[in-house]
Amino acid sequence: MTGNAILALLPLIISGGAAVLIMVVIAFIRSHRLALALTLIALAAAFASLWLTGGAATGQVTGLLIVDGYSRFFMGLFFAAAFTIALLSYGYLARRAGPREEYYVLLLLATFGAAVLAASSHFASFFLGLEILSVSLYALIAYTRASRFSVEAAIKYLVLAGASSAFLLFGMALVYSQAGSMQFSAMANLRSQAGTAGEPVLLAGMAMLIVGFGFKLAVVPFHLWTPDVYEGAPAPVTAFVATVSKGGMFALLLRYFIAVDVRAFPSLFVVFALIAVASMLAGNLLALLQNNVKRVLAYSSIAHLGYLLVAFLAAGPAAGAAGRGAGTAQAGTAQAGIVAVTFYLTAYFVTTLAAFGVMTVLSTGERDLDGITDYRGLYWRRPWSAGILTVALFSLAGLPLTAGFVGKFYIITAAIGSALWFLVIILVIGSAIGLYYYLRIMVTMFLQAEVSEAGQLPPAAAPSLSWAGEIALAALLLAILWLGIYPGPLINLIQAAAGRL
Repeated sequence: MTGNAILALLPLIISGGAAVLIMVVIAFIRSHRLALALTLIALAAAFASLWLTGGAATGQVTGLLIVDGYSRFFMGLFFAAAFTIALLSYGYLARRAGPREEYYVLLLLATFGAAVLAASSHFASFFLGLEILSVSLYALIAYTRASRFSVEAAIKYLVLAGASSAFLLFGMALVYSQAGSMQFSAMANLRSQAGTAGEPVLLAGMAMLIVGFGFKLAVVPFHLWTPDVYEGAPAPVTAFVATVSKGGMFALLLRYFIAVDVRAFPSLFVVFALIAVASMLAGNLLALLQNNVKRVLAYSSIAHLGYLLVAFLAAGPAAGAAGRGAGTAQAGTAQAGIVAVTFYLTAYFVTTLAAFGVMTVLSTGERDLDGITDYRGLYWRRPWSAGILTVALFSLAGLPLTAGFVGKFYIITAAIGSALWFLVIILVIGSAIGLYYYLRIMVTMFLQAEVSEAGQLPPAAAPSLSWAGEIALAALLLAILWLGIYPGPLINLIQAAAGRL
């Protein structure tokens, strides 16, 4: 391996090596602050090293990994999200009994697994990255073992993740039998098999891969684990599952199926379209019935992944080219879809971290603050936290001057450019439904607080914000507003990063 190859892999080396370093350190020194400091330094160093990789070898670095602008962008997004989650976790863990230092080891390993997914160019690295991410999440979800809901959520995730991995492996085997290679670059050759005798085997393999992707992304009909895991996991872990875990899988999904070209196989396109429609409608409708904020955000995330699938279907190489015969228009439409997916994922990361961040810093040592009634009168006791949560909910609803609005605008623009009119209509309907349950939470925060017979305020008033939580929430608030008002620099960065995907 050359020096340039090592330099290109430096972000992965730092994030993976830091987990080992912290594991060794805590064997001798038990310090929550030291573990947090080492984690933040490692994530910041991994993020900074991405600029060094820009001057190193780009493209295929090993037989398993590819380091290009696309993978660097997503690795940077994952490192930044993990950095924020670590800050939010400090005060959360400090209010709870039990060991705290191992949490940061698991957080780094899970982030490393997601980064490997973003850089994968081979089925082997895809599966290894997925398993590193999944095994770390099993422990993170059950980290607060004092709660039986955490253990139950971890067991559900373990069983279902194991089943989905079996589907993935069998699907990989079937695709390999037709492609003759496990490299994603060889998948472009599969387009020539459309309509041939080998297509049934190939489609069966693709279907099994979609089951595995669908489970990790929690789209309908593979979503049943989502509300229970969201509710049972600790609040900062739920934020990680909702953002980094799903983002890693979606980054790989886009890279893989851009190479395959979904539109070369009409049956695959229909399957993804049906999943998108079902996710947008079921996610929003089921969220209307929930009285738990975590479960509301769980079903909301299902709907948002449906929105992302709309942009994904607009991002194929053949998107929008039918009947035009114009290669330039074809490339432009595909580029718009890739930009829409990437920007919306970034906006979703920032917004979701802000929503769960408020929940994290307000949670007590006994339980997470996840009931809608727990937020009654929050504005009158903690206007700063209520304001941040309100802005986050506005962004999730896609209202103007927020990151979510710009993200939905790009998705709708890309879908219209690909003539996906039915999906656009469902997206608009789903967004209108979602506005109701977001407003429900917001209205609750501005109601007068109920006081118990003993004259005590509800749990939302108990914990105090830690310095780390305040910094993280302030940064997330600024990011939501900045991306909603001035998204140009990020759009330019995405276009440069994903232009050659």
